[in-house]
Amino acid sequence: MNSTPTTSTEKAPASPEKADWGWILALGVLFLVMGLVGLGMTVALTLTSILFLGAFLTVGGVFQLVAALRNPQAKEGGERVLEFLLALLYVAAGLWVMANPAMASMVATAAIAGLLGGLGFLRILAAFRRRPRSGWGWLLAAGITSLVLAGLILAQWPLSGLWVIGLFIAVEMIFHGWAYIVLALALRRAG
Repeated sequence: MNSTPTTSTEKAPASPEKADWGWILALGVLFLVMGLVGLGMTVALTLTSILFLGAFLTVGGVFQLVAALRNPQAKEGGERVLEFLLALLYVAAGLWVMANPAMASMVATAAIAGLLGGLGFLRILAAFRRRPRSGWGWLLAAGITSLVLAGLILAQWPLSGLWVIGLFIAVEMIFHGWAYIVLALALRRAG
């Protein structure tokens, strides 16, 4: 047990969080700026994200196809046929999405609107079941907000399919960046 006592002139090492607050601040500013730029180009951001989705589906399908062909256990019971069909479905969907990014974004946006509408309805039901306990009003407000968002998306559909996904990505990046900025400033004050 050779432990060297620290003298009063030696400083304890700074924690990584305190030492890196500048990097966290820079990351936050970067995300904030990218999100603000994204707000100005929501159509391009939507189509780009949809193209990436198509590429991921295609690559995933190709790997699934290779796995289906190489899987020795899939020979029994028609597993290979099912894996092969699944792989072809992935590849076909990916290629269709990449060939028709605008249409794919419209389909995805309709699905998002449907999801928001369903979530809103369920949140409103949950809020009324929770009433009069604490917090039921916030749950009701969240449900109404989801329904309003679904309605706004569907009111402009199919055109909303060209900008909604990009808008959601940009807003998420803005909030992500702002959270990092607040975190970095808190770490700076603590340090």
